Amino acid sequence: MKLPLLLKTAIAAIALSATVAHAEVRFGALYPFSGDLALLGDESARGLEIAVDEINAAGGVQGEKVVLVRGDAVDNNQAIGEARRLISREQVAAIFGTYSSARSIAASQVAELSGTPYFEMGAVADDVTGRGLQYLYRTNPTADDMAKMIVEMIVGKVAPGLGKKPGDLKIGVIFEDSNYGTSVAGHQKQYAADAGLNIVAFQSYPASTVDMSSLVLDLKSRGADVVLQTSYQNDSVLFLRQASEAGYKPAAIIGGGGGYSLQPTADAVGHEVMDGVLDVDFTQYLVNTSYTPGLESFVEAYRKKYGGAPRSGHSLNNYAGAKAILEALNKAKGLEPEAILDAVKAIDVPEGATAVGYGVKFGRNNQNERARMMGMQWQDGKLVTVYPDAAAVSQIRLDQ
Repeated sequence: MKLPLLLKTAIAAIALSATVAHAEVRFGALYPFSGDLALLGDESARGLEIAVDEINAAGGVQGEKVVLVRGDAVDNNQAIGEARRLISREQVAAIFGTYSSARSIAASQVAELSGTPYFEMGAVADDVTGRGLQYLYRTNPTADDMAKMIVEMIVGKVAPGLGKKPGDLKIGVIFEDSNYGTSVAGHQKQYAADAGLNIVAFQSYPASTVDMSSLVLDLKSRGADVVLQTSYQNDSVLFLRQASEAGYKPAAIIGGGGGYSLQPTADAVGHEVMDGVLDVDFTQYLVNTSYTPGLESFVEAYRKKYGGAPRSGHSLNNYAGAKAILEALNKAKGLEPEAILDAVKAIDVPEGATAVGYGVKFGRNNQNERARMMGMQWQDGKLVTVYPDAAAVSQIRLDQ
């Protein structure tokens, strides 16, 4: 029996519609897009978006166009709610995120319970990968990496640069009191003890604090000549401003985290205050590019898409992590959770093969065991890489 022409046309249209609908794969992009952490949350998401642009230009994932569905992790409760929405309502195949350690920890628990892969590309706290989760993988360096490099810089660069033995320095450690700050500070204390460093102050504070003057005076009274601060942007600016106002100028300030890597932080406190400040964080942009292949093309793509230079290395770090994951998914046998995880477990990107300089291979606790941070310093209004030597474009400058 022959079908009428109109019926044939309708069936063909339905089939075409089904094909088109199937020709995309949805992933969650869960970051703090509003609230106190919005600047670096949005900056991190931009790196993911550029990785997706590149993957789609090359044919997508397994022939399907990648579509990102945003979730706003403005606080821990909303991170949980948005993770639930992305999984149940938006039916994403996996979630990428999230920058904030506390919000990543909260949201990834939701993903774990639902069996949804969760890829963390910016949060550094120990608990992100320290909970034995099966569906969470982290591409970026950790709190341990940050603390270890800071102590290495003190012993190998700062102390010699000041003409002192490492053990003669008086170290002050201050940190915001969430999972992020406490993780980094705990490792700093451990590595400092191993290196024979003298910690004279070890003090936490809430990241939302509006007055750090008493903390500044305490550091000054204890004669701390090297201060380590693990912080977000607002508390970084607050400490640097109030230290300057109090006439407290330690021989070295070493920041840990995105607050110290941001150009807006330097603009807020003034270049006279910021010049000479050190920072250990994700790979930044004034670096030996032979160590970071692909960095220059990333910056070009960023400028074209967003109309300006990257605001932080967080976008670069998310780009590199997302690109490694998405490229691996092209080799997966489908996009079901177990197929995704099998493909990710097989990733083996060697050192020096990415735009951030480090490779990708997941080991214990699904942590990228090849991830590394770098040491930077603000010099003449620019954040330049000074450590390790292979990535450096300048020497550390210290006033003795």
